[in-house]
Amino acid sequence: MQLHRMTWPEVESYLKTKKGIIVPIGSTEQHGPNGPIGTDVVCPEQIAIGVGGADSVLIAPAIPFGMAQHHLAFPGTMSLKPATLLLVLKDLIASLKGHGFERIYFLNGHGGNIATVTAAFSEVYAENSGDALKLKLQNWFMGPRVRKLSRELYGDSEGSHATPSEVSLAWRAWPEAVKQVEMTPKVAPKGVIRDAVDYRRQFPDGRIGSDPSLSSAAHGEQLYAAALEDVRESYAAFVRE
Repeated sequence: MQLHRMTWPEVESYLKTKKGIIVPIGSTEQHGPNGPIGTDVVCPEQIAIGVGGADSVLIAPAIPFGMAQHHLAFPGTMSLKPATLLLVLKDLIASLKGHGFERIYFLNGHGGNIATVTAAFSEVYAENSGDALKLKLQNWFMGPRVRKLSRELYGDSEGSHATPSEVSLAWRAWPEAVKQVEMTPKVAPKGVIRDAVDYRRQFPDGRIGSDPSLSSAAHGEQLYAAALEDVRESYAAFVRE
């Protein structure tokens, strides 16, 4: 059940019995030598659509831009400043709240969004104190089943950016994007993320601590199944609150 494929009377009918919606949010940013730039969007989007189909949950269009300032030294990255993203989120939440949605669940695919989304929630709550509205941020890559499977498949080679888990899940959605690229070094270095220029100096191919040459579309199917169960469980608990 995708919001942008429905008519307004259909949404109005949905709201007579349900007050929840899932909003996928990601980023448009580099993902190393073999990861699509849209990885952080397509990962939560496909999981959300799966939940919508399984449990008759309404799914909003994915938000394709996030806070990715530190990736801007890599061509193709498009970023919103934290203040811009915060205002976008507040406007979208206000739109949904105005229609009667009371449980808005953001399914996130980009770690760089966490601080800003959390700040936006704080502002919304401060401005709507006492309302029935509840908001939740869920990172698909932090679900218990996904984390367990990632450890089993990749161990210490998972890393923290351009991970084999996220690349595998992106390849599940976009099999035409599968490509084999030799990684040098095999496992990327780790370090602290700062500004964009410093990021590219420290991590010249975009990876942090990862070896996405281990990625595969078959792994993507496994990760999708694990994420689907994680999110179904999490969302069901959220709408019962």
